[in-house]
Amino acid sequence: MHTDPGLQQALPKPHLGQSAPRHEDTALLTGRGRFGDDLGTTPGTLHAAVLRSPYAHARLLGVDTAAALALPGVHAVLTGQDVQRWQQPFVVGVKVPMQHYVLAVDKVRYAGEPVAVVVAQDRYIAEDALDLLRADYEALPAVVGIEAACDAGAAVLHETVGSNVVSDRSFCYGDPDNAFAAADRRVALTVHYPRNSCTPIEGAVVIAECLAGGEGYEVTSNFMGPFSLHSVMALALGVAANKLRHKLPRDSGGSFGVKQAVLPYVVLMCLASKKAGGAPVKWVEDRLEHLAAATSATARLTHIEAAVQADGRITALRWDQRDDVGAYLRAPEPATFYRMHGALSGAYDIKHIAVRNRVVLTSKTPTGLVRGFGGPQVYYALERLMDRIAVELGMDTIALRQRNFVQAAQFPYHAAAGAVLDSGDYALLAELAQAAALREGLQQRQAQARAAGRLYGIGVAAIVEPSVSNMGYISTVLTAEQRAKAGPKNGAIASATVGIDLLGGLNVVVASAPAGQGHITVCAQVVADVFGLQPEQVAVSVDFDTAKDAWSVAAGNYSSRFAGAVAGTVHLAAMRLRDKLTRIAAAQFGCAAEAVVFEGGKVFDSAQPARALAFSRLAAGPHWAPALLPEGVEPGLRETAFWTPPTLTAPDAQDRVNTSACYGFVFDICGLDVDPATGRVTVDRYITGHDAGRILHPGMADGQIRGAFAQGLGAALMEEFRYGADGGFQSGTFADYLVPTACEVPDPVIVHLQTPSPYTPLGAKGIGEGNNMSTPVCIANAFADALRPLKDVADIRLPLTPSRVLALIGAEEPAPPAAMAAAMAAAPAPAVAGGLALQARGHVDIAAPPERVFAVLLDPTALARVIPGCHALIAIGPNQYRADVTVGVGLVKARYEARIALSEINAPRSLRLAGDGQSTLGTGSGSGVVRLEATASGTRLHYDYAAQVGGKVAAVGSRMLEGAARIVLAQLFEALGRQAMGGDAAQPAVRSFWQRLLHWLGVAK
Repeated sequence: MHTDPGLQQALPKPHLGQSAPRHEDTALLTGRGRFGDDLGTTPGTLHAAVLRSPYAHARLLGVDTAAALALPGVHAVLTGQDVQRWQQPFVVGVKVPMQHYVLAVDKVRYAGEPVAVVVAQDRYIAEDALDLLRADYEALPAVVGIEAACDAGAAVLHETVGSNVVSDRSFCYGDPDNAFAAADRRVALTVHYPRNSCTPIEGAVVIAECLAGGEGYEVTSNFMGPFSLHSVMALALGVAANKLRHKLPRDSGGSFGVKQAVLPYVVLMCLASKKAGGAPVKWVEDRLEHLAAATSATARLTHIEAAVQADGRITALRWDQRDDVGAYLRAPEPATFYRMHGALSGAYDIKHIAVRNRVVLTSKTPTGLVRGFGGPQVYYALERLMDRIAVELGMDTIALRQRNFVQAAQFPYHAAAGAVLDSGDYALLAELAQAAALREGLQQRQAQARAAGRLYGIGVAAIVEPSVSNMGYISTVLTAEQRAKAGPKNGAIASATVGIDLLGGLNVVVASAPAGQGHITVCAQVVADVFGLQPEQVAVSVDFDTAKDAWSVAAGNYSSRFAGAVAGTVHLAAMRLRDKLTRIAAAQFGCAAEAVVFEGGKVFDSAQPARALAFSRLAAGPHWAPALLPEGVEPGLRETAFWTPPTLTAPDAQDRVNTSACYGFVFDICGLDVDPATGRVTVDRYITGHDAGRILHPGMADGQIRGAFAQGLGAALMEEFRYGADGGFQSGTFADYLVPTACEVPDPVIVHLQTPSPYTPLGAKGIGEGNNMSTPVCIANAFADALRPLKDVADIRLPLTPSRVLALIGAEEPAPPAAMAAAMAAAPAPAVAGGLALQARGHVDIAAPPERVFAVLLDPTALARVIPGCHALIAIGPNQYRADVTVGVGLVKARYEARIALSEINAPRSLRLAGDGQSTLGTGSGSGVVRLEATASGTRLHYDYAAQVGGKVAAVGSRMLEGAARIVLAQLFEALGRQAMGGDAAQPAVRSFWQRLLHWLGVAK
């Protein structure tokens, strides 16, 4: 362990560095947390529901609000026309004429984009009113993939921009061309990193009020920062920053980065309050809204190439990166690109780098901050490339990395692109992780598994983990000339306030919004150590108010800035306050200030310990008798400290930028099993080594590591946002967007090394994001190693789902039974393009002759009784109908206007049934064949149907939809049989299992 003796002497630490019980846990575990939805609201608060586009790309022709406004309890409907009058478009991080409003005003550009907001007496009425809104669309081609969006013939999402590529910048550091020309060989790789996100247990919560008399807006939300976005919100609302008062609750049910995406909804609900006459408006995001429309990590397509010497030394890198940022470049993007820009060489001493970065728009949810943002994308390419170099050179993967590591004597190390790596011993931590892997027997386990015929791989990954972001790094997207015109931006100001009350109680206020990290506990430890007290004597306030608390543009809880910046600034404020008390005590004791000691709840003269006062008594004096203060000591026992790292400068004229104040190091080793029969990947052993500088609370540090590891495991094996060819979102429930549970997450072996940072007040660095950067690629490298006895696979795409694994292995699907194959050939399902495709094929026996069954199908009155959820079926032509149907899948339910047509009628043998419709739930169309076969007991009805669905209904995913489709078909044919036999199709005498299940799902009454 590396330590700084001077740091130890300056900081007595009976509490800091110990795994004390968390102060926050009692309230959380007893249900007394104060989350956004727990906060009381003022009388007259209204509730909002958001109408969202079912199309990924369409012209918005208009929104008819009359029926919704006529519903009792509805107070207002906010539309794009209102927004255009009251909102300025959000500022964009690049110089392009993109207009982004909180509601669609001309076009919708992703499925789930807000189109209107209903404000009503309660949420139930607001949701009902959504069904009464009528939005008209003209569908346009969607732009789904990165490469497709870059094609010359691609549909353009923003005509004013003229292209889907909104930024294209190239950078050069050193002399990469000559390095590549002189290299013994070149190794190249193309990798894809998928869209995924975070799933905090608590979604977004916003309570907004438009204040009277031009006072602006007051908002409470669980926004996490960065508070540079406060100015983005204020500019969008057209008010001065001090006219947007933003308050944060004490508790937040997780964030992992995504709660920065509350920012457009803060603006949206402020405008909804304005439309509702200034009444407070509350909106709580549901899970489907969160997955479909909150935010996601950027998908990235990277081509990376290395210039390599014969001994494995890497002399240069070439990067070509394209980021899918969704339909709008929404602040703080392109943060995902440029947060890692200065550290593109990772943990390696590589002098020459060439980079091309392209920011690409697609018909998808706008991206933003997701745990480790930028890191997973960069290291997936770089660490996969390191493994390819080892394979092509025939070298051991760890030996290759050791050869290229920045060495301990080189710190602080200035990377080619500008990062200043502050401290570390990468080689030593790698050795410590290898020793742990040896103890876990990874090599023996691999040998045993392979001897038994199983696929077992071992992979490694090495990454630097940035923390305490430079607020100027995003300006690297601009040219040096554009930056000079706009003025330099840099730094990362942290603030904290420490005060002492008149009875000696200590109070701390920090400008950071915790989401489970334990801010209260660590801040109490920091302050208690400074004053020689117990942490229980320190009260820490983490609910935050921009109108009252000290803050800056860098405030917030992101980029792992708590340990390095926030806790360190608390220490600085506490030390200033202790210095004031020291001068007061020295005057009372008649001793030098250097002799005053704070320890054990007392303050005393170290030369004469009998000269002592209880801390509470010393602290009370300046409150009760300020006239007795020593000369030169100002009244008041309250200190606010602001701190900024000196190494964070603006990007220079050569585009070099130190993107973060400090950089930890993570070295991971993974052993995993691959089941070739099922395609299941199981992590057998995982060792993760961390150097995060000085560790402030070991228990919580390990908790952060385990949390990031679980999330990285999900990204590697399960989590992916999927979109149809029409841009429809298909991962809107946990049935299709799988996340790991405790059953799937092994307990990693954690190894620590501490090399304190010279650039942070406590020597601490961030630790909460590293495994989200290292684990996906470590697992991918282990998977590639597992497959190597079968084949050498370079293109490993995440997540490693069973179907993807089987495709890589080359396993063939078993052939269907002969009877099934013959039936499929005889009646092929109709082709469906775009959207989420669903198919249903089967048969049902009905105790009525074919003629009577067929008569029901041709009789609109009888057919209306048969169709589940049908309110009306009106003939509009021969065998053509307009239907009013309620469709529900789980908790997602809406009323469709549908057109149904019967054709290819061959009575009483067969017909084709086709239909299409739309609602606030989404869009749908389908076609299928119904064939009747006479049997001894009546009729066997064969059906073969294919449907295409989009919008919110598609977002619930194929698993839930296919299950619901089977239930609906069963209900339909059960009702058809009763109607053909002359019974009541609407209500059977005794409800079947299907009827009861449909009732529970909300599909049937």
